[in-house]
Amino acid sequence: MSDLNDAILDAHARDDGRALVALYTQAADGTNDIDTACFFLTYAYIYALELGIADEVSLYARLDAHGRV
Repeated sequence: MSDLNDAILDAHARDDGRALVALYTQAADGTNDIDTACFFLTYAYIYALELGIADEVSLYARLDAHGRV
């Protein structure tokens, strides 16, 4: 997860919202802990909303499935 963490920090430094959506989604997919996954999905969802990209629909659905919206 260290490489993923470094990539997330780098994307933040570059203000690369599209990369952050993908990286936070990847982080969510890489954990078996639902609370941790939803934490990462929330950030992915926020960036997707800010950018107005279609990922927001699937991210919302994933959060909703876990009662997080």
